[in-house]
Formats: sequence, structure tokens, C-alpha cells
Amino acid sequence: MSSYRVGLLVPSSNTTMESEVPAVLRANGAATGDQFTFHANRMRMKKVDPQQLAAMNADAERATAELADAGVDVMAYACLVAVMAQGTNAHHEIEERLTKMASQAGDAVAVISSAGALVEGLHQLGAKKIAMVAPYMKPLTAQVVDYLEAEGIEVKDAISLEVDDNRAVGRLDPRRLPDIARGLDTRGVDTVVLSACVQMPSLAAIPAAEAALDLPVISAATATSWKILQSLGIPRVAAEAGALFSEAIPGHG
Repeated sequence: MSSYRVGLLVPSSNTTMESEVPAVLRANGAATGDQFTFHANRMRMKKVDPQQLAAMNADAERATAELADAGVDVMAYACLVAVMAQGTNAHHEIEERLTKMASQAGDAVAVISSAGALVEGLHQLGAKKIAMVAPYMKPLTAQVVDYLEAEGIEVKDAISLEVDDNRAVGRLDPRRLPDIARGLDTRGVDTVVLSACVQMPSLAAIPAAEAALDLPVISAATATSWKILQSLGIPRVAAEAGALFSEAIPGHG
């Protein structure tokens, strides 16, 4: 059994990342015996529009340096669309830049991103064609689609809920998501992204969505949790967290 400090870099208006990621990691710890504490720092962003997203990205280095003072074992930059809206391969640049900033602040720690985690999680599942639900206005959803397709992942269908107030996104009812996802065109699709946003609550809906769609289901939050665990070298076995969490525990089973 080991104990880890997890750092979360979140928009100031985010209310979901600090509940769903800890829920997944604690469920994982129930199987592996590992324990986690969670430590967040925030960057100003209330409206999900290009101007506020860009300003938040510009503030990320300050937030990273401050959070590095807590001596965390890993950091996750948790605003998927803020990264993807910057264009192809942006997650590589921001992860490298923030990892360098943490090191300059005196603590060498890997910084992952929810954008990169979603891309890597889909590749881990061998996803070639997906459908997804996003809370964004349609132009931002289109940027997410373009980003994923540049990574070799075809997006056959996407539903935009068109909510631009980030606080309102956090109040969306996850119980509606399985019904919303049924409206996706999933013909030929191999994976569904139930929430392409760490702020839109979805964790509780993943088991029902997988049952309803008969397809693997992931979200930005579960992909971020999966990547955090991967970076720490921990098997990913959280119950009811979706398709990414099916690894055997060494020495078990």
C-alpha cells in the first residue's frame, strides 16, 4: 500500500473535477490498497469562450508553480477544451511547458492534461471511430472533433448541449446522459465519450450508458483518472469507472 498526493489544476468555476477524479481514484484504491490526497489550484475562467480559455492557459504556469510547493506526485491540467482549442498537438506543448515550470519551481513532477489523457485513453482502447457528448457551444465542439480527428480518431457523431456558462455545466444532471447518448449515431462506432469535458458530471452515468449502448464508454474525467494512475504506475481497476479500468492487479486473481 502506498500513499500519493495528486495535484489538480482547475478552472476557477470548476465544481466537478474535484469530485469525480477523487471518486475514481478512491474506488481504485479500494482494490489496490493505495491511498490518495488531492490538492487543487485554480485559474480564472467562468465562461467557456475562446478569450477566457486563452487567458486561463496563460495563467497556468503561475498555478503550476504554486501547486508544486505542495510536493504532489503528479499534476493534472483539467480543462480539455482550453487545450484542444489551441490547435493540433497542443496537449504535448502544454504538458511539456507545465512540467518544466514545476521543475523550475523546485519540484520535478509530471504534468498531464485531460486533453492528452482522452486522446491516449481512446488509443489505449483501440478506438478508431467514436461518438461523443459535449456541453460546449457547437463551434467549440467542432474544435474538439477536429483535434481528435487529427489524432487519428474519427468522430462519427457529436451532440453539443450548448451551455457556455461553466458553472451551469457543472449543474447538468448526469442522469440524463444515457438518454442523451441514445440519440447519437453509433453505427460502426467502437467507443462513446459520454462527457468530453471534465466539468460536465458523468461518472454516475457510465455503467448505465454502457448497458444502454452496448459499447465501451469513457469520459474526460475517467480518462484523466486513468492517466494519473498510469503515471504513478498503479493498475487501473476502479469499479464502475468504464472501459479503461479493466487491468488485473499483479498478484491478484
